[in-house]
Amino acid sequence: MQGALAGGSSRPLTHREVLLVFSGLMLGMFLAALDQTIVSTALPTIVGELGGLEHLSWVITAYLLASTTSVPLYGKLSDLYGRKGLFQSAIVVFLAGSMLCGLSQNMLQLIAFRALQGLGAGGLMALSQAIIGDILSPRERGRYQGYMGSVFAFSSVAGPLLGGLFVDHLSWRWVFYVNVPIGAVALLVTAAVLRLPRHRLEHRLDYLGSVLMVTGVSALLLVTSWGGTEYAWTSPVILGLAAAGTVLIGLFLLQERRAPEPLLPLRLFRERTFSVSSAVGFVVGLAMFGAVAFLPVYLQVVKGVSATSSGLRMTPMMAGVVGMSILSGRIITATGRYRIFPILGTATMSLGVFLLSRVGADTPYPVVAACMLVLGSGVGMVMQVIVLAVQNAAPFRDLGIATAGVNFFRSMGSAFGVAIFGSILSNRLHVHLARLVPVDALPAGVSADALTASPAQIHALPPEVVQGVVEAFALSLQTVFLVAVPVTLVSFALALLLREVPLRQEAHVGAAAAAGEVLGEALPHPTAPDHPVPDLRQAESPVRSADGGS
Repeated sequence: MQGALAGGSSRPLTHREVLLVFSGLMLGMFLAALDQTIVSTALPTIVGELGGLEHLSWVITAYLLASTTSVPLYGKLSDLYGRKGLFQSAIVVFLAGSMLCGLSQNMLQLIAFRALQGLGAGGLMALSQAIIGDILSPRERGRYQGYMGSVFAFSSVAGPLLGGLFVDHLSWRWVFYVNVPIGAVALLVTAAVLRLPRHRLEHRLDYLGSVLMVTGVSALLLVTSWGGTEYAWTSPVILGLAAAGTVLIGLFLLQERRAPEPLLPLRLFRERTFSVSSAVGFVVGLAMFGAVAFLPVYLQVVKGVSATSSGLRMTPMMAGVVGMSILSGRIITATGRYRIFPILGTATMSLGVFLLSRVGADTPYPVVAACMLVLGSGVGMVMQVIVLAVQNAAPFRDLGIATAGVNFFRSMGSAFGVAIFGSILSNRLHVHLARLVPVDALPAGVSADALTASPAQIHALPPEVVQGVVEAFALSLQTVFLVAVPVTLVSFALALLLREVPLRQEAHVGAAAAAGEVLGEALPHPTAPDHPVPDLRQAESPVRSADGGS
């Protein structure tokens, strides 16, 4: 029996249909990425209306916890039961969470609905890239990866800008309502065009492993979110969470060894490409997101620009991400070789972070922009390429969880990075403020708390105080970027371990149809010696053969 595609057709997607599907997938990815940045601009206004200042951090933490911990669950479920319906369900969950966030009447409601929104976002991020792995061969995928990179770049700029516009001209509730029309379009496009193999066999989900993973990762993420801010790093709460998280993750690994359908199959780590790519993603996420998260602080506090303007001034970094993502993707499609890009990318990232560590209070913006361009160019050569490498090496039965796995480790690295570098910034800032703006020398009416208040409040202080605060922030941020340099160098060393595996020229969907895959059965890896399948490497890509062009 031939592998049927959703909608009852076994023909592969045409190039036009691929672009339509891509538009739906990118809208889904855009929603999840946008809500990581758009809320930050509106938080002061939200607190002013709903109250609950003591719960402010949970508005971000709840979303982060739910989206990060749900990624492996979505990946495994999609491998067992199919991706189209699950992706559409994630959109519905995300939109329901968005509407409820906009309707929230108090801070606790908002936090709960942000967690619901995060559950949907985890599926949008994980499944959109897995579906791309279904419909495009690794060799063809390079041409399209620039579009994926542009989604994250654009959301980083559009988030603070849209958040500011909604707060100033409409209401903070539109920060959440804006997701509804975008998500509706994504839902309609994927429902109309997306066709993937159906899965009909019964499977047993690893419920115990799911609980252990979610609780263990949540405990560790709370350590990074609360440590040094809500609680001291040596407090019983942080130490207890760290111990609990470590024990739970250890029990999770033991469970994965014995579960018939493990949530995160440990056999994936025996594949060098997956292990190395996950390690690179974790370290790059830790260094890049940990350091880049503080670029708006530099622009707003040190340079004195508004939140909206700081988003626009980060455009050079986003241009580097998009430009190099597109260029590297096209070169990969033309040559079939990808290993060089993570190596060059991590080296370029190291250079960019080092250059930012030399930026001071008096550095002209064009110089800062050039440093950001270098950093963004390095990122553009790494993030999408390691996903491509993992999808190329993964067998069809593990495509979803392998894709989710590498994204999961990157998200974990990002969470740890923000916490670690935030702690470094806070530590150095107190040292430099004590030296440059002594408390006993403050003018009458100026408290020590005002020195670390919002950027607008800082720049409303007397000029002599502002000068000292700006210098203290600049010096502290230099330390943050300088500490990030050896971390990015570790990612460079890890990238050298990545092997060059020839890129397959057939998509999983096309291979399933050509090889006569039985519904619900896993398609073996084409290169695995113990799983012979028809030789499809010289066949035309399903996209090209269906449409005759690119």
